[in-house]
Amino acid sequence: MRRFFPALAWISEYNLETLRLDFMAGLTVALVLIPQSMAYAQLAGLPSYYGLYASFLPPIVASLFGSSRQLATGPVAIVSMMTAAALEPMAISGSHGYIEYAILLALLVGIIQCGLGLLRLGVIVNLLSHPVLVGFTNAAAIVIASSQLGKFLGVPVEKAPHQFETVYRVIQEAMDYVYWPTIALGAGALAGMLFLKRKNPRLPYVLIAVIITTCISYVCGYGRDKVVSADQIECSELPAIVNEFNRQLSIIEAVNRTRVLLKPEIQRLRGTKSEPCSRCHPGRLLTPSSLLERHKVEESAEVRSILSRTDTRQILALHLMAGVIDEFIVDAKRKLLKLQARLMDYEFVEVRRKDGTVRYYSRYRAPSGEKTDWHVWRIRAGNRPISLKALVLSCGGSVLGNVPRGLPTFSAPRWDIETARKLLVPAFVISLVGFMEAISIAKVMAAKSGQRLDANRELVGQGLANITGSFFHGYAVSGSFSRSAVNFQARARTGMSNVFASLFVVVVMLFFTPLLYYLPESVLAAVIMVAVLGLINVKGVRHIFRVSISDGIICIVTFVTTLAFAPYLDRGVMIGVVLSLGIFFYRLMRPSIAVLSLWKDGSFRNARRLGLATCRHLAIIRFDGPFFFANIGYLEDEVLKMVREMPELKAIIFKCNGINIIDASGEEALELLVDRLRAAGYQVYFSGLKEQILEVLERSSLYSRIRPENIFPSVFRAVETVWPRIHKNVPEEKCPLRFVVQKRVVDMEKPGNRGPAQWNGLM
Repeated sequence: MRRFFPALAWISEYNLETLRLDFMAGLTVALVLIPQSMAYAQLAGLPSYYGLYASFLPPIVASLFGSSRQLATGPVAIVSMMTAAALEPMAISGSHGYIEYAILLALLVGIIQCGLGLLRLGVIVNLLSHPVLVGFTNAAAIVIASSQLGKFLGVPVEKAPHQFETVYRVIQEAMDYVYWPTIALGAGALAGMLFLKRKNPRLPYVLIAVIITTCISYVCGYGRDKVVSADQIECSELPAIVNEFNRQLSIIEAVNRTRVLLKPEIQRLRGTKSEPCSRCHPGRLLTPSSLLERHKVEESAEVRSILSRTDTRQILALHLMAGVIDEFIVDAKRKLLKLQARLMDYEFVEVRRKDGTVRYYSRYRAPSGEKTDWHVWRIRAGNRPISLKALVLSCGGSVLGNVPRGLPTFSAPRWDIETARKLLVPAFVISLVGFMEAISIAKVMAAKSGQRLDANRELVGQGLANITGSFFHGYAVSGSFSRSAVNFQARARTGMSNVFASLFVVVVMLFFTPLLYYLPESVLAAVIMVAVLGLINVKGVRHIFRVSISDGIICIVTFVTTLAFAPYLDRGVMIGVVLSLGIFFYRLMRPSIAVLSLWKDGSFRNARRLGLATCRHLAIIRFDGPFFFANIGYLEDEVLKMVREMPELKAIIFKCNGINIIDASGEEALELLVDRLRAAGYQVYFSGLKEQILEVLERSSLYSRIRPENIFPSVFRAVETVWPRIHKNVPEEKCPLRFVVQKRVVDMEKPGNRGPAQWNGLM
């Protein structure tokens, strides 16, 4: 039972003291988890309360089925950012379809993690090498922090295809106009959290900043909005832009519903031959991005009536299978974002006329002589239709707004095979990256606490947490660096601390959500910035460069490509993984080969690297690495090159302690190499062959061709036996092998020293 339910190991040891410590640790974690989870949900492009939904059951499931007792599971910054990057091309952030895709993505992540864990494939996370992870984490921290710059400054802008372009637009817009209270609250919260975190990490610094700034926002009227009619605004083009904005929204919603309605038709047509669409372009299957407009699928109410016609349903199904509808969605989203940015770019001032009426004019076109308000009003344009009779104008900062009270209901994620296929690669990358983040902090805590950590069991725990969360409207979660550190510092003893943290989240969702209404969004941006600043690790990059230049290059390439492709963070990870595997296989194909000589301490070292003199008649060649099909050509070329450089050479000793694997190709190449060297008049000997290599040679004819008397257990025994044979009647007074061997023999023959039988194996 403990194998399938690891929590039994600590439940059986539970006592009142452990309960007290876990309760206090759970309360401390919850004080950080609640504001962080809402901030991360917005980072993922979801309404803030979905962060609370993801903090409800997943932490409990992960703690009960995982192997770590202190790992705090829930929404995290990197996974949230990758979720947004995966879903934004498919739907509008915050829309109903977007939320459904986020829940489906969480289910896929959970299934992948559970599958890897149950198949005991936890080692697959090693594909993310340490240099790749360090480079990716540093870049992701910068990308996530910069993505909050718009909210931090209170400057809404249209998102660009690349993150650095979006940041540039934010800076440009901020130079024109900023709302200084927004910056003051955000900067104050940021400075306060950093100060409290440095003074005492155990303090709930996030909650303290949230409470103080929310109170200031409420008292000072920070979130100042007005609902007006379009007739009150002096802007002739505004109604047309609003109508076009609503039209694009309805088109995207209609297309998303069309996807669901076409599923049966797609399944039926998969086994049939695709016919061209004669209504769009006779003789062609693919059409331009205006396909749906040609088929007049523009209004939500018309979708079902149009799809009731068999010919139209088949045509749209074929185009969906061909990817044309996906291109149309991308084009429609691009138009929508431009319209949204255009609406938010308008700046109005309020003018109170003498007759008491209120009008709104462009900021720079207000009539002279009229009494104007010094505030600058902007249109709030989100991801929902805008009513011309109820336009929302804001002159203050953005606040969190209404957070629904109550717990999420149970509902199965809507399964769509086409959508699942598109989300499979992002889900796999999120599974690996999320688990690497979880297992990294879990290993550190396990080393400090002396607990046993099972990577496969932790994969299952994280997978079940994501699967469970997807059935309660949660998005993808993982283990958190910051909250796990808080949990550990609060002296949590078991996974029960996560259970208590989740219960506190439940209490907040049931009773305290109205208190979150006036929470400034710039403070949530500051919360994310504080959390991700701890992920930047410059010392780790320096350490990697000191250890290996090639690993340092991998780290930098991963860092640069992640920044370049942001917000699509998975591309940087994939490039880093491919580069790591490429260098790994390059090293396997070109293993280390060296001519050895005796060092002053009696060990055999690389003669070229250390500038050692070598014997003219005896070469000791060391192999390091497997001997298999991919590197046999390189090994043979290098050995023959070394032999050609020694014209007086008579014998070769191959030091094979570094060979762990030999396959059929390697065995055949080694046999040909031995025959070729012997045919050229060289004596060939081997030393240090491992048992598994000897077994392979014995099963083939190579062992008998080499002959047992030419195989030695150690290189020192080989030199001791071979050196006198090849130096018989050959004067070489300055041979380094002779000098050191004689010295060793004299030393070992002294009373009290070890004899040859004891020190032969040292070499």
